Amino acid sequence: MKIRLHWKLTAFFFCVFIFTFLAGYLYLSGQVKAFLRENFYSDIKSQLFINKAVLESRLSGKMPVDLQDTAGVIGKALSLRVSIIAMDGRLLGDSGLTPELLPEADNHAGRPEVAEAFRNGFGTSRRFSHTLRRQMLYMAVPFGKGEVSGVLRFSVPERQAASLGRREVNVAGAGLILILFSSLFITFVTSVYVSRPLVSISRTAELMAKGDLSRKALVNSGDEIGDLAASLNSLAEEIKGRIDGISSEKAKLDAVLASMFEGLVVTDEQEKVVLMNPSLRGLFSVKEDPQGSKLIEVLRNTAVQEMADKIISEKERLVTGEIRIFVPEEKVLRVNGVPIIRRGRLEGAVMVFHDITELRRLEKVRQDFVANVSHELRTPLSSIKGYAETLLDGAVEDKGHAREFIGIIHQESDRLTNLINDLLDLARIESGNMELSKAPFDVFAVAKRAVESMGGQARAKSIKLGITAFSGVLPLAAGDESGFRQVLTNLLDNALKYTPEGGGVTISIEAAGGFLQVNVADTGIGISPADIPRIFERFYRVDKARSREAGGTGLGLSIVKHIVQAHGGRVWVESAPGSGSVFSFTIPSA
Repeated sequence: MKIRLHWKLTAFFFCVFIFTFLAGYLYLSGQVKAFLRENFYSDIKSQLFINKAVLESRLSGKMPVDLQDTAGVIGKALSLRVSIIAMDGRLLGDSGLTPELLPEADNHAGRPEVAEAFRNGFGTSRRFSHTLRRQMLYMAVPFGKGEVSGVLRFSVPERQAASLGRREVNVAGAGLILILFSSLFITFVTSVYVSRPLVSISRTAELMAKGDLSRKALVNSGDEIGDLAASLNSLAEEIKGRIDGISSEKAKLDAVLASMFEGLVVTDEQEKVVLMNPSLRGLFSVKEDPQGSKLIEVLRNTAVQEMADKIISEKERLVTGEIRIFVPEEKVLRVNGVPIIRRGRLEGAVMVFHDITELRRLEKVRQDFVANVSHELRTPLSSIKGYAETLLDGAVEDKGHAREFIGIIHQESDRLTNLINDLLDLARIESGNMELSKAPFDVFAVAKRAVESMGGQARAKSIKLGITAFSGVLPLAAGDESGFRQVLTNLLDNALKYTPEGGGVTISIEAAGGFLQVNVADTGIGISPADIPRIFERFYRVDKARSREAGGTGLGLSIVKHIVQAHGGRVWVESAPGSGSVFSFTIPSA
């Protein structure tokens, strides 16, 4: 048999009714007690007026009246203190005093109840009695036939009134305690029965809130609570499925964002960071978690902030621009940003950062290369054209000058040929089309042949050219022999061009950690520190005028760098103005 929830609730509210009844009963008990107290005060007042009449009757008789005795009789009969006070405030009789103490008693004319009785015909007051050391209630009424003779006063302890109905209240209290414990027992049993499935549901809901969706609410009742538990379990399964789906999508999104070379940041409408991928954190060297922080506080770039402000304030569909950053390193970034608008409401912005530093560098290199090639080609062509025109204009008839002009044309043609060959070699190397025939070869033998081939150039300037002695047996090199010879020849040609007459050029070779290191030292003009970082760039010359006089193309050292790097080695220079230079490179040993 199914017990529906309303029956369970009926039992619960029955318990609530019992407690409500008890509260009402306690309230009514208080009211009854107050009613009894008021009745007590009314009885005292009635007795006061009755005894006033009795006193007046006795005083109107022919027999003398002993007022002290009268006060004692009335006080004994009513179990309270009775005072008979004269008009001037003297005590004529008091049930609480002996006759001997009456003359010593305080004057009562100033008592509030006495003064009020003389003034209004009845007086009452509540105050602490220092004589009796307790809280007292005082009632007074004037007496006399025709004219007032004095005041009759009753004094009652307040606790006497408070004790009224105490027995009834005690009995009622005992009954209430019994009912209370019975109600508590019923309430406990009922709450346990009703709350047990609710506790299970509550614990399941708490675990769901903490992320544990595996716990089920174990409630098998067929009432509404059972239906609630079943719905909660179904909800947990639905949430678990959606969380799994969201987690899968998040994992995909994280993978996409982590694999992006572009930097990405998503902000809310207040320009606080919601999402930032690793690439952007790396670009701006962001180490702390940026989520929740202001964009300007994270990136510290006013240009980015201005773009974000423009996206948020103007709600443009696309904002683009280029910015330059200098920390941790100088870079040029292209930024594209769009607002996030959902249901017509702006919710934030998305900004994508493209690192175009290399692109801008390559553009500049291309521009410089075209300008340099044009300039280098124009110079020999201009010379050839000029001397050819001179010959055509009649100088060919002058045998002496004609031979000289033809020699210059031939020299400039060789220079043009060398430039074109160097350009072709450099283009082939940089494009990756240069094929290296790597095989073991004797470095010393190749260096010796290179020295012999450059001997005529060295003797023409009286330059001492040679290879220094070395200790031990050098290992064979692993690389392209012709490429190695081209590197060495270019370095020797460069050293001979910039070494004055009577100087020296020396080659030294040594083995170092799996590599062979070749050094070409000269006693030439040297290189300034400002020029050393750029010495291996295409068309870069330390002394441009002197380089052209020597017939250089400005590509030799660039070719050297690329060939060495293609072998897995490195090349560098150590030099100072006026102290000569040492060009060094490494090549793997076999």
